Amino acid sequence: MTDRILISDLRFFAFHGLLPEEEVLGQRFRIDLSCEVDLREAGISDDMSKSVHYGQLIAAVERVVTGRRFGLIEALAEAIATEIFDTFSRVEAVALTVTKPEAPVQVATGTVAISIERRRRLG
Repeated sequence: MTDRILISDLRFFAFHGLLPEEEVLGQRFRIDLSCEVDLREAGISDDMSKSVHYGQLIAAVERVVTGRRFGLIEALAEAIATEIFDTFSRVEAVALTVTKPEAPVQVATGTVAISIERRRRLG
């Protein structure tokens, strides 16, 4: 399948990270999301119930990013993917990138990010 709902550059302020100051000061995080969904029926019928509402997808991501604290952005990404599968039965696969624009590293850097891809498990 090649149908996808794409949401990019979501920005949140949260307190993820291993360092004590990250828990106290917090920082910005960016999320890019691609959800594989069969959109044919929605496209033919013009019926929202045959698709996945992107506003609800964004709300699900926000719940995870701002609702819990993670030491690793890898764990944050896994939790987002799990929340999407648990909430949206039409989503067959998720690809997402978590970017930490101001990662506390002692070298000049652009951004630090991780990307994961997960497919719904059958059964």
